Amino acid sequence: MIRRVSATSCLSATAFRSFTKWSFKSSQFHGESLDSSVSPILIPGVHVFHCPDVVGIVAKLSDCIAAKGGNILGYDVFVPENKNVFYSRSEFIFDPVKWPRSQMDEDFQSIAQQFSALSSVVRVPSLDPKHKIALLLSKQDHCLVEMLHRWQDGKLPVDITCVISNHERAPNTHIMRFLQRHGISYHYLPTTDQNKIEAEILELVKDTDFLVLARYMQFTCVFSSVSLEGSCFELLSANFLKDYGKDVINIHHGLLPSFKGRNPVKQAFDAGVKLIGATSHFVTEELDSGPIIEQMVERVSHRDNLRSFVQKSEDLEKKCLMKAIKSYCELRVLPYGIQKTVVF
Repeated sequence: MIRRVSATSCLSATAFRSFTKWSFKSSQFHGESLDSSVSPILIPGVHVFHCPDVVGIVAKLSDCIAAKGGNILGYDVFVPENKNVFYSRSEFIFDPVKWPRSQMDEDFQSIAQQFSALSSVVRVPSLDPKHKIALLLSKQDHCLVEMLHRWQDGKLPVDITCVISNHERAPNTHIMRFLQRHGISYHYLPTTDQNKIEAEILELVKDTDFLVLARYMQFTCVFSSVSLEGSCFELLSANFLKDYGKDVINIHHGLLPSFKGRNPVKQAFDAGVKLIGATSHFVTEELDSGPIIEQMVERVSHRDNLRSFVQKSEDLEKKCLMKAIKSYCELRVLPYGIQKTVVF
């Protein structure tokens, strides 16, 4: 069951009178990114909440914001059917002088303790530091190029600390010149011994908030006498994921489940599929089975040649990964059970 709660319906009478002072022209509709230009004094914040479902959660959260002079601009609630669990995400504006950032954390934490919350996270984009991320990739560059250009244009709300690859790139390439110009380090770690490589990666990413696999794959050197192709193993081992202890987001080349093995795009092309896709998901111990964040699709036909087929596939991968990262940074993604996600 999904509950969609308007800002006014979950506010107290005092908060509603305060909210109505604001023109709807200054309000953001659900789905838009938070923008500090809403007011020269009031700045935007976002809060997500995950707890057992009981009566009064919405009222308590909205009263907390209203009591500090804040106004709710958007509010989403999700309560799964036949499950005692509650999810919410609120976008609000507030005066940082009247409601200091440290006090905001204490106020929401108090509510979290009252309702035995599993998660309570607040973020103020204009005051909080951006998420620090590292990018891992192999030979293909399309997702990396898209991320770097969006980051340069200020459309990707992260700080890229480094790029790690198991493929070497010449120093005079467009990507290497871009990284050098912006002070982003590039680390070439050839895939030889998995444990050694992962130890080096862990050292490089120890200060990051999450990782992004922008088409990263490792291959063992096990060859078939018939195909002469190497077999692949997991993206990152269970030990690596445990030691890193934070989220890792991957982009997959199709709709999961998908074609297995080498050159999956050509496999789909040869099979004559009429629908291609891309899937962004969290990395878990089991390859390509983590909770899905975002999926995109596009139709193809007999008129597509292999070049146009690959181009459409890569375009989907870029868009899907960008949307997943943006949603994650804007606190739109919450875990739902073991295998699913709630994406507001």
